[in-house]
Amino acid sequence: MIFDERKHRENTTLYFAFAHHKSLPPLGQFPTLLTFCGEEGNLEKPQAVYRNLKPFKRKQKNFDGKESCAAFRFRELTIRKGEEVNFFVIMGIAEDKQYMYEVFNKLNSQKKIKLYLEKTKSYWQKHLSSLRFDFKNKLFNNWLLWVYFQPTLRKLWGCSFLPHFDYGKGGRGWRDLWQDILSLILRGEKNIDKLILNNLKGIRIDGSNATIITREGKFISDRNRISRVWTDHGVWPLLAIELYLNYSENWNLLFKKIPYFRDHQLKRAKEIDLKFKEGDFFLRTKRNKIYKGTVLEHLLVQNLVQFFNVGDHNILKLENADWNDGLDCAPDKGESVPFYCMYGYNLKRLGNILEEIAKRRKEVELLKEITFLLDRLNHPIDYNNANRKREILSHYLEKTKYKVSGKKVRIETSLLARDLKEKGEWIYNYIRKKEWLKEGFFNGYYDNRGRRVEGKRKEKVRLLLQSQVFPIISGVATSNQIKKIITSVNRYLKDKKLGGLHLNTNFEAPYLELGRAFGFSYGDKENGAFFNHMVVLFAYGLYKRGFIEEGFKTLHSIYKMSTSKFSKIYPMIPEYFNLEGRGLYFYLTGSASWYIYTIFEEVMGINFFQGDLLLQPKLTNSNFFKNSIEMELKFQERKIKIIYQKTNTKKFYNPKQVIINGHPKKLKGEIVKIPKEVILSLPPSNVCMVKLLLG
Repeated sequence: MIFDERKHRENTTLYFAFAHHKSLPPLGQFPTLLTFCGEEGNLEKPQAVYRNLKPFKRKQKNFDGKESCAAFRFRELTIRKGEEVNFFVIMGIAEDKQYMYEVFNKLNSQKKIKLYLEKTKSYWQKHLSSLRFDFKNKLFNNWLLWVYFQPTLRKLWGCSFLPHFDYGKGGRGWRDLWQDILSLILRGEKNIDKLILNNLKGIRIDGSNATIITREGKFISDRNRISRVWTDHGVWPLLAIELYLNYSENWNLLFKKIPYFRDHQLKRAKEIDLKFKEGDFFLRTKRNKIYKGTVLEHLLVQNLVQFFNVGDHNILKLENADWNDGLDCAPDKGESVPFYCMYGYNLKRLGNILEEIAKRRKEVELLKEITFLLDRLNHPIDYNNANRKREILSHYLEKTKYKVSGKKVRIETSLLARDLKEKGEWIYNYIRKKEWLKEGFFNGYYDNRGRRVEGKRKEKVRLLLQSQVFPIISGVATSNQIKKIITSVNRYLKDKKLGGLHLNTNFEAPYLELGRAFGFSYGDKENGAFFNHMVVLFAYGLYKRGFIEEGFKTLHSIYKMSTSKFSKIYPMIPEYFNLEGRGLYFYLTGSASWYIYTIFEEVMGINFFQGDLLLQPKLTNSNFFKNSIEMELKFQERKIKIIYQKTNTKKFYNPKQVIINGHPKKLKGEIVKIPKEVILSLPPSNVCMVKLLLG
């Protein structure tokens, strides 16, 4: 039985252990901790060993209800000089006994174990072979392979499979789902559309979402049963889905219909439905039918709601936190500038997608209630009026509170695109005007008393890295502003000893009007640690906006810290490094996905567009360990090998000549286009060879 005072359940999980030597069983075992350790012993000095107690061969009644233990005793052996003896222990977890016996029969001899070990190695080598980088440096290549492997570990075991017990109770969170998809797309995995559809089922009609996935397409509201929402969650799905659309050309995905998540949380966790009974967790119409909307509609809901969800400064409400989980104490008056930037970016990107759709579909179908959020179609409002925006959102949330009408309306695609782009442009202009500080960086937050967080206070500068990263990525920051941001970040956040970037300056006191983060000692967790997720996003943004040298230095700082003598970790990117440079929280972080994505899209310059492969490398001389860099990827069901070869030594490189499958091609500008037809003209078994000479 699983003891839980909320609801006791029958246990169906079996833990098992088998052991053998030369395919022979042990003499017996000590199946409980008491029989193994004894009254006077412990696990370091078990009584069964130092008293040489006789093992048990059969189960006894008094074993029931005791702490179990798998301790085996084998017959005594004499090992001569140079000899070896092999003992094999097989451990596992199962749902039924039949599986246990199947495992034992597969692994009951040394020969079988070796066979399955080789099969396991072969499986993982094949799993990792669809995307390969070769920078001509063994150490960097090996480290990069482990980073590439990290999202797979998290997909299999969740965020809490290693003994950092304060991280949570397991499972993957909302951001994890979408960041992991980035890696899956780059790896050329199949059935990504199914993953996307299942993930989107976690979205509520109020634009928020369930936070933990238990298995594909199944969600729970919150791992700790707390009613809350993260204001950044609506940003991430579109970033992954747009990459998938360009990779796959599967534009029909946007018009697949799926349900919405429905639970006890209403109006972005501002109200609770006390009458809600756990069932299928689907949103229903007033006729009690499960309501389904398109993928496009789900994306619109996420981003439109957040346009109107503003605080007193007409900036996105911080709610219960954003990407920085440590900013969790400003639910009333807190506001988040960086993620308002990203919703502006998403609204503009959705507008661009709809302009592309308009070439094929003159109209799109949406839930009638969503038109309340499309004011430019009927009754335009003044976006500078925060109260009016909140009134519109309040009306929408009230109308969709328990159920929806289920009625659909058809909207002209081009007009919908224009509405979204106007909203996005307004956000850009407003933040540039209101949140740029004379100190040379953006303010990112307002606290729970409505006070601006960043800037200069009593001769001390307060600066958070994420407040600069998302204005850069989104395009809100101008090129001139980015130059000043780089200067400020290097001055206030760069560590002189370790070379990495701190997440924030030292506020030197708890800040409970903003979040728990500032209660941590400076240099730990979300208070000034070298937080790799945000560092890699900073590098991504710098590359994206054309600041290549600064992007390289930022990205390379993660590698240097990960492989330094101070990190004391396996090859990987940990969640963060502390002030000593020690890596903490292994494998779980989304920075691995974003690191590979940045190498792929920005450094190597590989992009997909309508079935074509585009190359625009952003390589500096510092990227080259030798004279060439190679990579292999899978695209259009073909393996493509790309070689970048430098012809001289320069700070930056531009394409000089391209050779495709042995044939020189004429260059047109700085972007090398490999048409879909060229790739598909090759048999699936052939490799498409692309060599780009740089000078």
